[in-house]
Amino acid sequence: MSSLLTFLVFSPLLGIIVLAFMAKNNEKAIKAVGFIATLIPLLLSFVAYSQFDFNEKGVQLAQKMDWISFNMGGDFPFIINYEMGVTGLSLVLLLLTTVVATLASVASIYVKKEWKGFFMLFLLLELGMLGVFAAQNTVLFFIFFEITLIPTFFLVGKWGYEERMKAAYNFLIFNGLGSAILLVVFALLFARTGTANYEELRTIMAADPQALATVGITPGFKMGILIALLIAFGVKLPIFPLHSWVLTVHAEAPIPTVMIHSGILLKIGAYGLITFGLNLFPAEFGRLAVLIAVLGVVNLLYGAFLALVQTDFKKVLAYSSISHMGIVLIGLGAMNLEGIQGAIFQVISHGLISALLFFIVGIMYERTGTTTIDALGGIAKVMPITAGFFLAAAMASLGLPGMSGFVSEFMAFLGLFKSMPVVAAIGCLGIILTAAYLLRAVLNITFGATSTRHTGLKDIRSVEYVPVLVLLAFVILIGVYPNILTNAIQMTLETIMLGIGG
Repeated sequence: MSSLLTFLVFSPLLGIIVLAFMAKNNEKAIKAVGFIATLIPLLLSFVAYSQFDFNEKGVQLAQKMDWISFNMGGDFPFIINYEMGVTGLSLVLLLLTTVVATLASVASIYVKKEWKGFFMLFLLLELGMLGVFAAQNTVLFFIFFEITLIPTFFLVGKWGYEERMKAAYNFLIFNGLGSAILLVVFALLFARTGTANYEELRTIMAADPQALATVGITPGFKMGILIALLIAFGVKLPIFPLHSWVLTVHAEAPIPTVMIHSGILLKIGAYGLITFGLNLFPAEFGRLAVLIAVLGVVNLLYGAFLALVQTDFKKVLAYSSISHMGIVLIGLGAMNLEGIQGAIFQVISHGLISALLFFIVGIMYERTGTTTIDALGGIAKVMPITAGFFLAAAMASLGLPGMSGFVSEFMAFLGLFKSMPVVAAIGCLGIILTAAYLLRAVLNITFGATSTRHTGLKDIRSVEYVPVLVLLAFVILIGVYPNILTNAIQMTLETIMLGIGG
């Protein structure tokens, strides 16, 4: 039994404890402690990566301890254990979380007030995200899922921009409704099966339908649960029309928070659909495949079209996130190896690229005080290095070959063309629109009419190079050598394909 994952998940508590005893006005010391506290889970995640056997199926680095048990007089006792473990998919998401969180902590240089409270909430948020990906039963997953909501609400509402309270309450209301649905789903599954463990649930749901019917798990029950999961995680992903809260959060959240939000929190929706939807109910998921693929195309086209007409670049990125999450749905809806692999690649790729773009926007906002496209015009004349990185990040987002965005989009659409060529052909319009809105923004921001705001602006600082170079390096690494990610998720893909009969 390995306790590595427990140390990894709860390691941000060390930073919280240290911060609790620090003077609240000592800005430099607080930011230093906050940054160092993110390095501990980063280091532990790489240790976990080094100990993971990519040729072995199933959950690894597992830890299981007795936690809660009770007997209500039914056919079986209800037992909830403390269970941690990772598959290839959850491992790469843990790595993504620790990398983005560490780099987002660097972006705290833009936080101007109450640094102690900010970092305590920031580290609590990281703890929740790590727990979501390391948990191996639904009760632990839900607890960590809820932990992510609380600090995000305060980070947006306290340290955000002009309409921060509106954004925070939009986040809380939509995600709270999603959590309520998720709680009902997990409670029903637990009541019918007596277990919260992922693997045990997967085995039970794959049992003979007649045997399952005796405990109330009918085909209709399975389909109802899957639809509820689609709604609950559809809020998080987000799926149109459950998306509106994302727009205000992306526009109003402080830069470190929006890097985490766009880079990690949205990906919990995709992880949930794969872990609980596709893994537990593969047959039912297949029956909804056309609907899911169509929803993906709607997301892709809707987000891309509205991004094309925005005047504020943060809003462009918000609609871009909605559009790019459509590619995840397209890949999952394909229900084949290529499509699902493309969906997982898109989860990782967009996590890196969106964090990179929002950090670069933060650099520009720090200098100019605006994110309006026209007001940022001509930035290349005074900040040429920043403009160059901005161009590289935009090219990654639109899927330039040699970068991670190309691999994910190519695989997802290849899978959909195999199963639903007409839907895939319509979806390709979204790729064209993506190029249009990103190139329009890049052209206007870098080479547009120079704004009077740009007088005396300083280019990228030494500390700002770190997040930009690290994120860009990962984007290029995955784009040039995608096997580094393929090898990690290979056994996860084989397990999924076995479940759907592929």
